[in-house]
Amino acid sequence: MILASGVTWGICAAATAGVISRPFRWPEAIWAVSGAALLLIFGLMPPGAALGAVGKGMDVYLFLIGMMLLSETAREQGLFDWVAATAAIRARGSTLRLFTLVYVTGIVTTTFLSNDATAVVLTPAVYAAARKAKAEPLPLLFACALIANAASFVLPISNPANLVLYGGKMPPLGQWFGSFALPSLAAILVTYLALRWVERKRLVGACDCDVDRAPLSTGGKAAFGGIAATAIVLIVMSAFDLPLGLPTCIAGVATMLGVCALAGRSPFKVAASVSWSVLPLVAGLFVLVEALDRTEVIGHVAQALREAAADPARAAAVSGTILAFGSNLMNNLPAGLVASTAVAQAHPPRLVVDALLIGVDLGPNLSITGSLATILWLQAIRREGEDVGFWRFLKVGAATMIPALAAALGARLLIG
Repeated sequence: MILASGVTWGICAAATAGVISRPFRWPEAIWAVSGAALLLIFGLMPPGAALGAVGKGMDVYLFLIGMMLLSETAREQGLFDWVAATAAIRARGSTLRLFTLVYVTGIVTTTFLSNDATAVVLTPAVYAAARKAKAEPLPLLFACALIANAASFVLPISNPANLVLYGGKMPPLGQWFGSFALPSLAAILVTYLALRWVERKRLVGACDCDVDRAPLSTGGKAAFGGIAATAIVLIVMSAFDLPLGLPTCIAGVATMLGVCALAGRSPFKVAASVSWSVLPLVAGLFVLVEALDRTEVIGHVAQALREAAADPARAAAVSGTILAFGSNLMNNLPAGLVASTAVAQAHPPRLVVDALLIGVDLGPNLSITGSLATILWLQAIRREGEDVGFWRFLKVGAATMIPALAAALGARLLIG
C-alpha cells in the first residue's frame, strides 16, 4: 500500500511538473493525459474510477467549450483588435493613460469572458496596439497577465478555476457578491497601483495616438452582442444557483453559428482554431487528483482544514495564503482540484472556502507557472517576438501579488 501510494505520488508529481514546464515544448495536455494513462497501466486506479473522475468535470468542460468558441469568434471578427485600437486612440498620446485603458479592458474581458480569454485573445491585440502607438509593450502585456488573475473572482464565470473549486456548483450570485465584491475591488486596485509603480520608468512620456482603426464589421458587432447576451444569461443562471456549463456551451455555439452565417464564414474553420487540448488537460488533472485522493493524502488536507476551523478567521488567512503560494508550485488547476476535494470532505466554514478561492485565483500572479492563463499569455507574447523569463516575471509578481493577496484576504476577513 505504501509503495503504491509512493508510485502514485511520483506519477502525479511528474505529470504536474510536465504540465508546468512543458519539456520538449510538448503541449500541457500530453503530460496530464500521460500521467493519467500511467496510473491506469500500473493498476493504480481502476478504469471505472478514472471515468468517474473525468465525469466530475463535465460542467467545467462545457463552460470552457462555450467560452473558447465565444473568444475565437470574437477574435476572428476583429472585435478585440477594435477594442485595443480604441484604447490606443482614447489614450490621446499618454502612455500612462494607455496603460490604464488596457488594464480596464482586461478587467471587462476577464469578468465577462474569463481570464483565459484575456490571456489568449486580448494579449495579441494589446501588443498590436502598443506597436501602433509606439509605446513600450511590456508594461501593457504585464497588465494583461496580471489582471487576468486579479479580476478572476469578480463573477463566478471569470475563471474556470472557480467552477473547479466549488465542484461545478457555484454559490448564488447574491452570496458571491457579498463574499467577493470588496476583495475583488481590493485585488484589482492594489495590483494596478503596484504594477504601475514597478513599471513607472516605462510609463512616462508620450505615445502615438494616430492609430488606424478599421470599422467594426457586422460580424464583430454580432459577436459583441453574443458575448453581452451570454454574460446576462450566466449572471441570471448564477443568481438562481444553476449550473453554468451547459448554458455557456449553448451560448457559445449559437453565437458562433449566428456570426458565421452573417459573415459568410465556415463555423468549422472557427472551431478548428480553438485550443481544444485544454479539455483533455483538465480531464487528465481530474484523474490525477482522484488518484491522490485514493492515497488519502487529500484526506490529511481535509483533516487539517477541520482542525483549523475552530478559528475560522485564522484558518481562512493561513489556508488562502498557503494555496496562493502552492498554486505556483503545482499550477492552480490541480491545486484547485485538491482544495475542492478537501473542502468536499471537510465542510469548512464559508469564510475558509472563500479564502481558498481568492488564493487559487490571485496566487498565480506570482510566477509564470501559476496558472494556465499565464502560461497561455507567455505563449502569446512569444509568438509576437517578446519573452519574459521566470525571474523577470517573479520580480514583478512578488511586488504585485503579495500586497494584492494581503488586501483581498484582509477585505474578505473584514466582511466576516
